[in-house]
Amino acid sequence: MRIKPGDGERLDDLGIKGYQIIQKKDGFCFGMDAVLLSSFVKVKKNGNVLDLGTGTGILPILMEAKTPGRHFTGLEIQSEMAEMAARSAALNGLEEKIEIVEGDITKASAIFSHDSFDVITSNPPYMVDDHGFKNPNDAKAIARHEILCRFRDISGAARVLLKHSGSLFLVHRSYRLSEILNCLINDGLEPKRIRFVYPYREKESNIFLLEAVKGGKSRMKVEPPLIIYEKPGQYTEEIYKIYGWKPEEV
Repeated sequence: MRIKPGDGERLDDLGIKGYQIIQKKDGFCFGMDAVLLSSFVKVKKNGNVLDLGTGTGILPILMEAKTPGRHFTGLEIQSEMAEMAARSAALNGLEEKIEIVEGDITKASAIFSHDSFDVITSNPPYMVDDHGFKNPNDAKAIARHEILCRFRDISGAARVLLKHSGSLFLVHRSYRLSEILNCLINDGLEPKRIRFVYPYREKESNIFLLEAVKGGKSRMKVEPPLIIYEKPGQYTEEIYKIYGWKPEEV
């Protein structure tokens, strides 16, 4: 398998453990949402983790760096993205700990053994079909719009694939919170921990980070807000800490 970036690809430094990731120069690239989710996720020692819709493979790589999990699997429907994610894992010498599987989230329950994962993560498409322009054949559109899967597919897969008391961690748009909570509860995934993310202190929340537990009891902890920007062009101290770097002049 060719590992190094090819034409139209670039190599980005992840700023942790010397890890790098291969991405398309003009295609879909991971964003801050994935980085925030990777710092919100809790994985116990020797945990078995599945990332639904892994894209570039960013979440399995970051979680391998940040958690004591034993094995990380990324499921991705787009062949080119899956191949690129597998090369990124190999580039970092993580072939034994990270496996990229090409497959459809809607068929995840037939791909993997039931009740087999301690943790499932997902940074799913946010946009519903009628929200904004989309090209159904475009990788960016597939990553951003519910074209190939809806949230209920992710919730349903987690219901089947998680062990009892296993956790689903996700990031999603705040305006869809009510829908997301209803879907999770209907699938027996009890929302247990939520953190709202705000671009600025005076602005409303645009995304949230959520943990739901399979078979959990009804009680949810609302964590302190996460603010992205101190002012235009300057992140807050917590965001710099999450990324693991800070400019000299801030």
